Amino acid sequence: MNRKLYEYSLACAFLFVLFSCKHNEGEYHNLNDIIKAESKSYHGSLSSEELIDGIKTVEITEGEHTFLIPERKGQIKSFACIECHNVGLDKLQSKDIKKAHWEITLAHADESTMNCATCHNGEDMNALNTLTGNKVDFNKSYKLCAQCHSSQFEDWKGGAHGKKVAGWAPPRASYTCVNCHNPHDPSFKSRWPSRYNTEQVEAPKAEAGH
Repeated sequence: MNRKLYEYSLACAFLFVLFSCKHNEGEYHNLNDIIKAESKSYHGSLSSEELIDGIKTVEITEGEHTFLIPERKGQIKSFACIECHNVGLDKLQSKDIKKAHWEITLAHADESTMNCATCHNGEDMNALNTLTGNKVDFNKSYKLCAQCHSSQFEDWKGGAHGKKVAGWAPPRASYTCVNCHNPHDPSFKSRWPSRYNTEQVEAPKAEAGH
């Protein structure tokens, strides 16, 4: 019994040496070495550079992820805000006149939880602010969303939530929260599903003699 166990152990040791140390082929000493040496880029020579060419983007780094997002401020029609908001937000509030942004309806959270000043910086209207009062650039408005929607934010950083600007090939360019959600009314509304028109179109009759 001991001899069989010895022979089995010897055979296992031989196989381990055979497959873990490929001398003259890179000398792989463990599985990680094999993966690192043999791995090739999944995308090969594919690139999204041509697809995002002409789209203004900014590079961000969140944790271990670095990627591109669309530039936001250039897409906001009424930016820069200080062209109108040249005094503090509290000085502009009035119940006697029509609100300046009358077309905006805030349907994001309960009124006792959120109002305009929750996200908009009353001291610097060209910037946003976090719940703790930290200034946030409009291009990085996703930082505000991440305060409450942390699980979605983690998925977005890794590429599992949201949409790509172009494709999966590098460089990675991902849309941000506001590219898909209206920040003032972010929920997607119910709608009827698209339906395929099943009406059959009669094929033209073949001409006589054909």
